[in-house]
Amino acid sequence: QLQLVDTGGGLVQPGESLRLSCAHSGVTSDYYSIAWFRQAPEKGREGVSCISSSDDNTYYADSVKNRFTISRDNAKKTVTLQMNKLKPEDTATYYCAATIVDCDSDDWNIEHLYNYWGQGTQVTVST
Repeated sequence: QLQLVDTGGGLVQPGESLRLSCAHSGVTSDYYSIAWFRQAPEKGREGVSCISSSDDNTYYADSVKNRFTISRDNAKKTVTLQMNKLKPEDTATYYCAATIVDCDSDDWNIEHLYNYWGQGTQVTVST
């Protein structure tokens, strides 16, 4: 069984930064790819970024490329999403999720591939 705890959300102004963390635990959690999804009010959940278990592959939604960076530290069992230059449209509840399948360019952002989910952390970007 894998457990995910996502933290780090908050209220910031446009242009500021936030760092989200996903702590993963379980005997084999290091072998899972970890992704971040987000869901804004009255919108569907969308993939933000994914990092493979080996740290070799990372993927980003076009809307966050060059602003967000995903990384992982398997020794600390943590995946981090560094979010810079935040915009009001980044406002959403952010969830980390895990899958045993390696991140792939074709389907990394497909929800049903992920078996485990964190509880979500709220990010609000507003003046």
